Amino acid sequence: MADPNRYPLLAAPHIRLMGDVDYEMYRQFQEGLAQAPAEGPIVVSITTLGGNPEVARAMGEDIRLLGAFQDRNAIFLGKVAVYSAGATFMSYFRRENRFLTRGTRIMIHERLLIKTINLDGPLRSCAVKLKAALNEVEHSIAIEEEGFRLLVDQSEIDFEELRRRAPQNWYIEAEEARAQGLVLDVI
Repeated sequence: MADPNRYPLLAAPHIRLMGDVDYEMYRQFQEGLAQAPAEGPIVVSITTLGGNPEVARAMGEDIRLLGAFQDRNAIFLGKVAVYSAGATFMSYFRRENRFLTRGTRIMIHERLLIKTINLDGPLRSCAVKLKAALNEVEHSIAIEEEGFRLLVDQSEIDFEELRRRAPQNWYIEAEEARAQGLVLDVI
């Protein structure tokens, strides 16, 4: 485990997020960005059991744009639980800017879909409903795989291994995440 004095910025994150990744968290995240210092790195801590993956992607895009257009460095600090949409959010931070507190777990899984398709009516309209549902599934898989690739970029974890393990809810403890190169360090 790292000496906490090596990373003094992590002791007082600028943005502290806790709970479900949802529109309320996104609002808090936006407020935190607006109140963060105008210069220097921004530290974002999160504890979450998951939530809306599209909200996580939107927050992640804000982090990406912050770096691209304002040349700002964003630092990720995962605390206790970084599950599901939390791991999606983490994937938008460069590996060298990802940290976990000791004992934290990351949980990665496939996106979930609960949908009932009612086929009722002319056959062509039934076919359209089925094709629309298939398009939703295929595009959701493509988005999921983009996130998986971002998450494991520059790590020791192979994309195919992640795809193989994700259906069973893959839990990764902080020290293992560091050893596998998912995060820079554990504090």
